[in-house]
Amino acid sequence: MKVLVLGGGGQIARAVQAIAPAQHDLVAKTRAQLDIADAAGVARALDNVRPSWVVNGAAYTSVDLAEDQPEQAISANDTAVGILANATAQAGCRLLHLSTDFVFDGKSTRAYLPSDPTNPLSVYGLSKLCGERQVLRAAGGIVFRTAWVYASEGRNFVLTMLKLMREREEIRVVCDQIGAPTWASSAASAIWGLIEANAPGGIYHWTDLGVASWYDFAVAIQEEAQLKGLLNRAIPVVPIRSAEYPTRAQRPAFSLLDSGSTRATIKIPSHHWRCNLRNMLDELRAA
Repeated sequence: MKVLVLGGGGQIARAVQAIAPAQHDLVAKTRAQLDIADAAGVARALDNVRPSWVVNGAAYTSVDLAEDQPEQAISANDTAVGILANATAQAGCRLLHLSTDFVFDGKSTRAYLPSDPTNPLSVYGLSKLCGERQVLRAAGGIVFRTAWVYASEGRNFVLTMLKLMREREEIRVVCDQIGAPTWASSAASAIWGLIEANAPGGIYHWTDLGVASWYDFAVAIQEEAQLKGLLNRAIPVVPIRSAEYPTRAQRPAFSLLDSGSTRATIKIPSHHWRCNLRNMLDELRAA
């Protein structure tokens, strides 16, 4: 099977490449190599590669900046995705598109199912929801929602916390936003599981198991990093409310995703988020 990965510089896209099963032929392109807003360029790439699947990780991801740049966010996360969805449909290949928990408003009292109504609170969330609709219009299109993604490289919460814990005498972290941290390699395993199962089109949720606030996550990062020798001291981690740390874009207060239906479709190992945090820190230590 031949798989084309777009937005190849992103955390999940890099993980998809890193754990690609040997029996598949994978081609990855960064945004510099292929802008999915370029219809002619996308058509050429599909004609040259002739993939069975396209995994799209290309996106505008600056959540707060999107509030001031709505046109750029919509262009990248909606219009360009529509171009890609049309091109893959014409080329006869399947499209798997990465999306986010930000399509929900956080008012649920239980983990969100793929079928639950959406109601984004931010321009970023709205732009991603519009992109989902573009994908679902194409036959066999898959929307893959995940959340709180981190990896041993790139820009993410874990690496930011490690940096601040080395530099500061105290950090303050919001405790009233609830979700599930997800290691990029875990999400990549689920993506390969869906591809190899030739999963039906639709919406799939995936996060690591368990529940946490950002504060819980930060505390665990410090504890696990100390055990692995990545931090040589402990500093106070102070829980605060979101109102004490205002951001340009509103975040959902509760964005836990129910991935039960995905786990029933693909029989791959599932791990608690803290277990996968340890795995990522081992990877970071070995780098």
